[in-house]
Amino acid sequence: MSNEGLYRLNKTITIPSELSGKRLDKALSELLSLSREKVKKLILEGGVTLEKTKIIDPSLQTKEGMLLEILEIPQERTSSYEGENIPLTIIFEDSHLLVLDKPAGLVVHPGAGNHRGTLVHALLHHCGSKLSTLGESDRPGIVHRLDKETSGLMVIAKTNQAHQGLVEQFESRSLSRCYLAFVEGVPSPTRGVIEKNIARSDSNRKKMAVFDFKGKPAITEYETLKTFVVGNAIFGSLVECRLKTGRTHQIRVHMASIGHPVVGDPTYGAQKKKAIIKRLMAEHSCALWTNERQALHAYKLQFIHPITQEFLSFESPLPQDLQELHEILK
Repeated sequence: MSNEGLYRLNKTITIPSELSGKRLDKALSELLSLSREKVKKLILEGGVTLEKTKIIDPSLQTKEGMLLEILEIPQERTSSYEGENIPLTIIFEDSHLLVLDKPAGLVVHPGAGNHRGTLVHALLHHCGSKLSTLGESDRPGIVHRLDKETSGLMVIAKTNQAHQGLVEQFESRSLSRCYLAFVEGVPSPTRGVIEKNIARSDSNRKKMAVFDFKGKPAITEYETLKTFVVGNAIFGSLVECRLKTGRTHQIRVHMASIGHPVVGDPTYGAQKKKAIIKRLMAEHSCALWTNERQALHAYKLQFIHPITQEFLSFESPLPQDLQELHEILK
């Protein structure tokens, strides 16, 4: 097992009655206050034993009184990044979590080519050390992501307990996320479910693609809300998309896979609509929205507060640039 980010600790854990029957990775996640992903990695790398035998099955069903020896525990690392005074639109905040409205153009966390000016830098400035440490060290508080050019609602974890509770809701699909997308053409049927696996493209490693027999399962429910006619031809539609899973570029890839890419998507969209949009923008003296960003907005977020158990529901109206697009298409 790699020693990076780990420290040696011979720790013995007994499974209590309230966790009996749960998956091993889920039970240990609660007992060790670590993310499921880190616990799963620990198990797969042979860091958990039962009666001197390594357990390498994260889905093993636990039993009350099961005595486990933990050979190594992933060490939580604090972020090495400094906060930056980047404005945030915060919709809700308490001592456990916050909900914010991310603008298009803001990268969520540091990565190649984005070492400053990210949402993480803004959160570190706003929250200081009061962000969960269950995720990767460069992603404090981050439970889920939005693409750089996708705007809308995100929930951020300030405590590890809240982070774990939110992750469980994502995994059980009880947390609801709805998006508004302007897409090319009119989907047929106008309401449906797209169930197609998503994995990295074989031909372009910067893109995702749908596959029949590999990749991760992905489910998107969609409903057409409006259609737009330009001249005598149908230009596109406003579609509500509800995520049942959360894969990279899921809505963009799924809608493109049925022939209705998100308008303005530089990666998965068609190019033929650009001239039409530019002409309409010029006719209406509009300049805010450009078709260099996908017209996609995370407008609704609903979940159970992992600590207070209160049902929380948030909505974000279309940002000004997409309102402008809506107006010129109408």
